[in-house]
Order: sequence, then structure tokens, then C-alpha cells
Amino acid sequence: MAGMAPTVYIILPAFNEEGSLPPLLGRIQTALEGREVPYHVIVVNDGSTDRTLEIARGHAEKMPLTVVDHGRNKGLGEAMRSGFLEAARRTRTGDVVVTMDADNTHPPDLIPTMMSRIASGYDLVVASRFVPGGQQIGLRASRRALSRCAGLIMRTLFPVGEVTDYSCGYRAYSAAILKRGLEIHGPNLVEEQGFSCFVDVLLKLRRMKIRACEVPLVLRYDFKEGASKMRIGRTIRRYIRLMGKNMVAPGNRPFRRLAAGPARTATTAGAGSKAVR
Repeated sequence: MAGMAPTVYIILPAFNEEGSLPPLLGRIQTALEGREVPYHVIVVNDGSTDRTLEIARGHAEKMPLTVVDHGRNKGLGEAMRSGFLEAARRTRTGDVVVTMDADNTHPPDLIPTMMSRIASGYDLVVASRFVPGGQQIGLRASRRALSRCAGLIMRTLFPVGEVTDYSCGYRAYSAAILKRGLEIHGPNLVEEQGFSCFVDVLLKLRRMKIRACEVPLVLRYDFKEGASKMRIGRTIRRYIRLMGKNMVAPGNRPFRRLAAGPARTATTAGAGSKAVR
């Protein structure tokens, strides 16, 4: 309904995050309820073998939260796809969709800032480790090098607005751009199955000539419970395959900064009142 404050839908793809999920959900509550920001969390349980599903369902009784249960492990890409489809089903046009890691390494305090950038007309806001004020704490040197190198290569080949951090999953999307992406690509908006899915989505949105910006992110990997699920060799191979695929994709125009579409005004950003069913 016109005049309603936008709701932020927060997608958390989760696989065996029983130690990290409770503190993260508590931080989300504190960050958003304290600012009276309407929100709804979507936990995608990707076949966890620990208590992740039980914990998520328990929190659904304490906060606005929906659980999407895969039943078996399908991979990060499938979890992101399920989260996007569920969010698109629920959102009004003026709403915002945020994706975060479920391991408590991303600070929910950034969400209101990201929402304000969306309200100002941006289609996508990326939380970046590589802009002034950004930082990575507790991350291994090999992971830092992979993220930095991937960003530099991707930014050279496929520049997207102000974006420097291509592999970070902490992002805010306007509901309008997410729905448009799903209208164009359907479930194949997310085709990559591993951590490269974040680059995959970004490059598809690039062809849609989105307006994108970044905000500084302090990544607290020292807050993470348990070992990393990333396999560096496999991720590098997927990045290389994804780059080759996008070099020849129609309309991608490598090395060129594609002109962004018209800015959404405050009116158009909040226009529309029907939820997608």
C-alpha cells in the first residue's frame, strides 16, 4: 500500500550453522527493531545435519522469520536461488532484499545504510571489504588474496558501477531489480552452485545496466564458528569458467562500463503495493 515503509527481506543460506545462527539472528533483531525497520528473515536450510533447522524454526516463534528447508544439501547456489524466489514472492516493489552469510561474519548494523542507498535510487548496494573503511579480520591470507584478485580481474573485464568487491555475498537489492532479473532469467538468475554464484548474479545484473554502489564492510571472520566451507581450488576453477562464459555472452561487452539505466526516484522506488504470489 502506498505510503507504507519498505520492508527488508533478509536471506540467510545456512548449512550447519547451529553455532553462528542464534547470535546473528539476535544481532539482526537488535539492529532493525531498535530502528523500527520492518523486516522479515528467510533462512534457507540447505540440508544441515546439525541443529540449524531446529534453531531457525524456534526463532520463527520470536521474530518475523520463514524457513525454507531443502531437506538435503544442494549447494550455496541452490540456497540463494530458493531465497530469491521466496523473497520475490513476498515483496512489494518498494521493498529491499538483503543477502548475508549465516555464519555471523557480516554486521547487520549496515542494513539501514544499505536500504537508504536503495531508496536514493540505486538498484544494488554491495558491502565491500576493499573501499576506504572496509576491512577483513581473521581471514586467511589465501582467502584474502583470492577475493582481491578475483575482484581486480572481474572489475577489469566486467565493470559494474562503483563495485570493487565482486565475491562478497552481503548485498542489498531493490525488489524491483530482483523481480526484473527473475522475469528475464527465471530460476537461472543463479546458475553457479558454489561461492561463484555471487559473481554470476552480479554479471547478469550488469547486462541489465543497473545502478550499483558500495558501502564499507568490516568482515569479522573471527566471529565464525567452525571451518570454512569454501574450497579454494574449486572456486578458482569456477571463476575461470564463469569469466570465459561471460566473455562471449550476448550483450556483455567485456572491458566496457555499460551505461546505467535511469535512476529510480523516491516515488518509483516505493511504487507498487501488490505482493508477488
